[in-house]
Amino acid sequence: MVEKNFPNAIVDRVKGILMKPKAEWSVIDGETTSVAEIYKSYILPLAAIGPVATLFHSLVFGHGAFGITYRPSFLSAISTAIVSYLATLIIVYLLALLIDFLAPKFGATANRDKAFKIAAYSATAGWVAAIFNLVPGLGMLSLLGLYSVYLLYTGLPILMKAPEDKSIAYTAVIVVSAAVAGFILSAIMAPLMLLFAGGASTLDDDSRIAGTVSVPGVGSLDLGKLEEAGEKLAAASEKAQNGDASPATPPAQLLELLPTSLSGGLDRSGFETNGGSVAGIGGSAAEATYGTGENKITLEITDLGGVAGLAALGGALNIESEKQSGTVQEKTGKVDGRMTTERYDSSNRRGRYSVIFADRFNVEAKGKVDSIDELKAAVAAIDLKTMESLAE
Repeated sequence: MVEKNFPNAIVDRVKGILMKPKAEWSVIDGETTSVAEIYKSYILPLAAIGPVATLFHSLVFGHGAFGITYRPSFLSAISTAIVSYLATLIIVYLLALLIDFLAPKFGATANRDKAFKIAAYSATAGWVAAIFNLVPGLGMLSLLGLYSVYLLYTGLPILMKAPEDKSIAYTAVIVVSAAVAGFILSAIMAPLMLLFAGGASTLDDDSRIAGTVSVPGVGSLDLGKLEEAGEKLAAASEKAQNGDASPATPPAQLLELLPTSLSGGLDRSGFETNGGSVAGIGGSAAEATYGTGENKITLEITDLGGVAGLAALGGALNIESEKQSGTVQEKTGKVDGRMTTERYDSSNRRGRYSVIFADRFNVEAKGKVDSIDELKAAVAAIDLKTMESLAE
């Protein structure tokens, strides 16, 4: 696999293991790829999908329940993503050790290298399905990752030479043991997550929640764009490994992009900037508040910095969603090719409008206004051309 072009090799392996698992396992069985090569060429980029999707979702949409939206600080969100990523890398290796250890007990042949291949490639479905965490309402579709259990089941007889009549029991013991190990590892790494995640969080009182694969009632997954995003993902991973990840825009420079006043006589009454990095991956943000009392808007720019290109994963999702519940109107979709979300409650005049620019910058306007159009105008008041040029 590794002799081929890096991004194409990942795409071909993903297609093969998901669509024709038994045939692909036979190919894998004959490969001499080392553990280090599999980590570098396959696990590192694919295992990043889940943490990055969750990071992106947290910063753009927040996490809502019971009418309250929780939005973690940038540093908290990225720290959580990084710790989660590291935990995934560790779990793959521990799973390989477990598969190898259990092999003789189920009549299989112990082989550490092949056990690692099983652990790495059977996880493919879960990693790819994690892309659905990007958009509100699609998180449940990440359950499609349970297909990884079937991949594990089909791989054991081919690579570990497990007898067919014992493969189900072998698979079941691995899955249960892995779940317990994952729970224990999460408990161990939780303090590390809290250590890195210093930074305030905020609570908002308005909730916000080649071909295509259709998702009824939601939209579709563009396979061509998914492949393109996979190439960007691989390139971003390679840059990160070489220490060439794009730096985030300095917070002060983001602040300069925010206007001193908005239409309707709303002058800037305050501002805040912040930035930071963890494990060499950084980001920055700047926000300004306009007006007071009954007419107030907060305008914010967040730069995803070194993981910016990974936001391209969202481009593979063609989401068109619109609904109204009482006085609340919500809409999610693409406007001029950019992922856009809006929400407005006419009963309390609270709304939120956000747009992703250049697969890197999230621009959001929120507050108490007479219509969603005022929030759209606030976003348009930013020097958008200059902002997008920073991503080039």
